[in-house]
Amino acid sequence: MTSSAQLPELPEDGLSGIFDGTVPPGVYRTASVGPEALIQAQAEGWYGTVVDLSGVTDRSGFLAGCAAALELPGPIVGGWDALADRFTDLSWLGATGGYLILTSGWAGFQYAAPRDADSAAEVLGAAVGYWAVREAPLAAVLG
Repeated sequence: MTSSAQLPELPEDGLSGIFDGTVPPGVYRTASVGPEALIQAQAEGWYGTVVDLSGVTDRSGFLAGCAAALELPGPIVGGWDALADRFTDLSWLGATGGYLILTSGWAGFQYAAPRDADSAAEVLGAAVGYWAVREAPLAAVLG
């Protein structure tokens, strides 16, 4: 397992590069994520959401944040495998050019729960791989 601290930084052309295909979709780190990222995603025809990790210190908090951000009808029950299942079936979000999962508060979550952060990054990486061979890619930016 790769440590989430070893994930690459979002390149200089960042989200624009992801949207235009010059930066491959992946899991990237960044210092912060601003609201303009969601506006940019929408303008590019992508679905974008922010997982708020403020005060999150464990797996259950991360899963709850994902459930809220993705507007799921209920909690994610079953741990990391259940989250992985949710990320490979995003059909309820409708047709889109791609999926952008942003986090805010990642550094605090990683500090409080480094193993859970590594697991979360691994699940996100697997989801990126799943969507890479489909029409609508997925990218995750951890800020």
